[in-house]
Amino acid sequence: MEKTRIALAADHAGYEIKEIIKHYLHQSGYEVKDFGTDSDESTDYPDYAHPLAESVESGVCELGFTFCGSGNGISMTANKHQGIRSALCWNEEIAALARQHNNANVCSIPARFVSAEKALNIAKTFLNSEFEGGRHKRRISTINL
Repeated sequence: MEKTRIALAADHAGYEIKEIIKHYLHQSGYEVKDFGTDSDESTDYPDYAHPLAESVESGVCELGFTFCGSGNGISMTANKHQGIRSALCWNEEIAALARQHNNANVCSIPARFVSAEKALNIAKTFLNSEFEGGRHKRRISTINL
């Protein structure tokens, strides 16, 4: 059985939480592709968001997690890719709805606004939620231009 491949990307503000999520994913048997950053030294989130988005968009990775201070900038960057539906998730309910209703394939976590424990719970919820289809499928089919 092939492992689910998960992509990770963060800037300096999201580095610490990215590493915590990466550890959890490895422990849980996921295959992880880490696009960086590799430290908490100041860096620019687009440098990591674009490669992550390309990997998810192309199917190399099934899902992605992005991390920056607010979660917004890195999510906006990922969403520039037509095949990406990145959702800013700050709690478990939002993470579940992002998957269930929007078929989100990237979860963006605001590293400066959630604890490590909360980020881990968000990631678990995102991974364990499934797209409901139905009326939601019709809606997301009209997102791309």
